[in-house]
Amino acid sequence: MTVRTRPALWWRAGIVLSAGLGLTLGDASLVYFTVQSNVIVLGYFIGAVYWMLQRDTVDAPAPRLRGAATLYILITGLVSHILLQHGASPLPGLVSGPDRLAHWSSFFLHYVTPVMVLADWLVLKPRNASAWKDLPLWLAFPLGYAAIVLGRNALFADFPRPYPYFFFDPTTKGYGYVWGQIAQLTVEFVVLGAAVVGLDRLGTLVANRSRPARDGAETQEKAQEKAQEEA
Repeated sequence: MTVRTRPALWWRAGIVLSAGLGLTLGDASLVYFTVQSNVIVLGYFIGAVYWMLQRDTVDAPAPRLRGAATLYILITGLVSHILLQHGASPLPGLVSGPDRLAHWSSFFLHYVTPVMVLADWLVLKPRNASAWKDLPLWLAFPLGYAAIVLGRNALFADFPRPYPYFFFDPTTKGYGYVWGQIAQLTVEFVVLGAAVVGLDRLGTLVANRSRPARDGAETQEKAQEKAQEEA
């Protein structure tokens, strides 16, 4: 059995397809964290698929980068659904309205790709590949993104799309509101990053507990086959 026949390869190819469709169907600018996180996912999983084919392995490469991509795309999905869409269903816009193509792009970027990447993180190999010490490294990108947005707008007042998200906009509620939102999001991102590491550990624990049962069943099957051959 080669890697070409394994579900892991085709699942990761599906992630590439989902992220690629989301990025190409819409016209969102690279100033959005949504677009940047999906570009990171697209680049990583293109590399992962190539790695798997070259090495004939189901293990994805660069576990730290895989964990970072997982965290960033989960941030994208959760912030969009909870803060920007206020929990509204994305489904009605897919079948009605004049901007169905944009809705499909958003659906891939904010829902399909995050769910597929989370499933990849929970189920596929390598397991137990993340570390708590990775959290500061992972969080550098979203915090750096916030710093760049605020710094850029302070230096260039006429920059197009100065505030890609409402919680960066100080024109209505002031910078106190903005810094409060950033502090709150930072705490939430730390918790989410810890959950990403914890889910990796949980997947390993579940796999280890189920392995003795599988090994026992395989041993029993082999013993039965041997007895039948001797008979």
